[in-house]
Amino acid sequence: MVARQSPMRLCVGCKRRVAKTDLLRLVVVADDEGSHVVPDPSGRRLGRGASLHPDLRCLELAVQRRAFARAFRLPGPLDAAAVRAYLEASNTGSGESTEVSTNQY
Repeated sequence: MVARQSPMRLCVGCKRRVAKTDLLRLVVVADDEGSHVVPDPSGRRLGRGASLHPDLRCLELAVQRRAFARAFRLPGPLDAAAVRAYLEASNTGSGESTEVSTNQY
């Protein structure tokens, strides 16, 4: 039998192509205050997704390059504060849940 390869995705921050399982899926949620990029660790939220290494350096590169607007095919800047909070919480290693509540959007 031939082993199946995992799907490959492109990180919007560093532009490296890696296995989908190594990346964090992001989606856009719109509300009255504008559009927000939020993490989708389960990969089940509706909408167009973009992939990012779960690393603050890749997030900084994506914000600096304005990559989120291009990846989501939306005009204007997108707020990535929820992604930053998720990554900072997951990098602390506090042992607590790294889930960020996205129900507020």
